Amino acid sequence: MPEGDTVWQAAKRLHTALADKVLTRSDLRVPKYATADLTGRRVLDVTPRGKHLLTRIEGGLTLHSHLRMDGSWKVYAENQRWTGGPAHQIRAILANPDHTAVGYRLPVLELLRTADEHKAVGHLGPDLLGPDWNPERALANLLQDPTRPLGEALLDQRNLAGIGNVYKSELCFLLGATPWIPIGALPADRAAQLPALAKKLLEDNRDRPVRATTGTGRRGQDLFVYGRAPRPCLRCGTSIRVADQGDGSRERPTYWCPACQVGPTPGPLRRAPGGTHPGTSRRTTN
Repeated sequence: MPEGDTVWQAAKRLHTALADKVLTRSDLRVPKYATADLTGRRVLDVTPRGKHLLTRIEGGLTLHSHLRMDGSWKVYAENQRWTGGPAHQIRAILANPDHTAVGYRLPVLELLRTADEHKAVGHLGPDLLGPDWNPERALANLLQDPTRPLGEALLDQRNLAGIGNVYKSELCFLLGATPWIPIGALPADRAAQLPALAKKLLEDNRDRPVRATTGTGRRGQDLFVYGRAPRPCLRCGTSIRVADQGDGSRERPTYWCPACQVGPTPGPLRRAPGGTHPGTSRRTTN
């Protein structure tokens, strides 16, 4: 799933290609907006908000999209072949004389009044890469339910916006706590570090083509735990483990080191054939 840094990169590419240019083609391939025509309108900006993308268009309109697991926006130069997937997966096309932005497999695509953007993103907590970032508020949000598992609290975008499954696992490792520890049981000094550490990880990676948290500079050692089960921990050599974690609505593969991280762990563990999981540090959206 694209996380806050990846969405930030997508917004930057879309803004560079579309902003301050008049649309010469507009095609929204979802039933509700199939007749909407944005041709002739100028794109004002493309802004990320957590994992959401807001493409603002003159006339007081915003095209809101969310990539979730499989969605992506691709930007093509004039006459460049489209390579993001088969035509039936295209959900949106926005073009000007120089570039075409194509949205593939977008699970969320809606056209709304810019004045109503809060209906789409108003529930989000402070954005780790946004101008509204507020570490004190983010920490207070996280600690509202001290019994909630740390990993679940980090993924809840109402607490702070931008963390996905990769950063959840990596943050828990860096904090020395398992993702299942109640967040209220996290030592106060580590809890106080959490917002700044999360922000640093996303900021350090928002311009990188391959996500990295370890600082080793070695391929295959970009991340401490995510996607590495059952390979040895880069710090202590213990085999990294993987299990599912979720709030009942969705289970996500979660990685941790049983020696470096303290706290409760789940029951039966997910198997990791060949030592890997489909998750990867390489970007999956363009």
